Amino acid sequence: MLSEIIEALNPKIGGKFIDCTLGGAGYTMAIAKMVGAKGKVLGIDLDVNALKNASQKIKDSKLKNVILAQGNFRNLKELAVENFSEKQKFDGIVFDLGLSSFQLDDESRGFSFKGERPLNMAFGPKSENDTISIINNYPLLELTRIFREYGEERMAYQIAKAIVDARRTKRIEKTSDLVSIIEDKIPLRFRTKIHPATRIFQALRMETNTELKNLEEVLPSAIALLKKGGILAVVSFHSGEDRIVKWFLRNNLEVNILTKKPLIPCAQEAAENPRARSAKLRVATKL
Repeated sequence: MLSEIIEALNPKIGGKFIDCTLGGAGYTMAIAKMVGAKGKVLGIDLDVNALKNASQKIKDSKLKNVILAQGNFRNLKELAVENFSEKQKFDGIVFDLGLSSFQLDDESRGFSFKGERPLNMAFGPKSENDTISIINNYPLLELTRIFREYGEERMAYQIAKAIVDARRTKRIEKTSDLVSIIEDKIPLRFRTKIHPATRIFQALRMETNTELKNLEEVLPSAIALLKKGGILAVVSFHSGEDRIVKWFLRNNLEVNILTKKPLIPCAQEAAENPRARSAKLRVATKL
């Protein structure tokens, strides 16, 4: 939703912005080009590989006004102070809570259920949880909870039970092992166009990285860092994420909500990028 984000943020020459989820650096680079040499963009990512990838892209584009920072966006205030100053306020802050394409393609980790990869869904080296430990050690009812709450999987209990049964005989360490268990448990008549492992992998990623907790913690800091008239833009891909953003904005007297209903991708973008179909953009301005 790059065009919608740029329209919402409306970057001006000399503006100061933060991209809290750098990823493939699409937002960061687009904003950097618009704010010019007098402007600055801070791009934050917990994923070291994302930072390396973005650094090369920025270098190739000859952009000199981008600062890259490695860290969890829940520590937004500290990262902003480290790279600017304690008094610096920003014209806009953006979050895109989806996975980037290169993360899905990274064969050293298990974000994608394709192929045989290590069950590592951590964004950074110091993740709160370990995906393999979650799969092999969480009790049945706790696995059921995260599959139902984060994955919105209607067969959460049945899949969790199959995992618990399987790990009694063999430790589950590869994506292919987990996919096989899920596929065996979900009959063909219950399958849709979405692969049966999709929601389970999403749930495990969210649990591994405590994503909903981090989002709840960072939103107040983001508003505090905006100047008067500054814009907060959040793209979410999960109903739980969208719910957190919606109620935070509705209950915050410091903001004016600019999107009464969340914006969704246009038909062309949804067709060209199927992963964008579930995206929802909410935008607010600081009063």
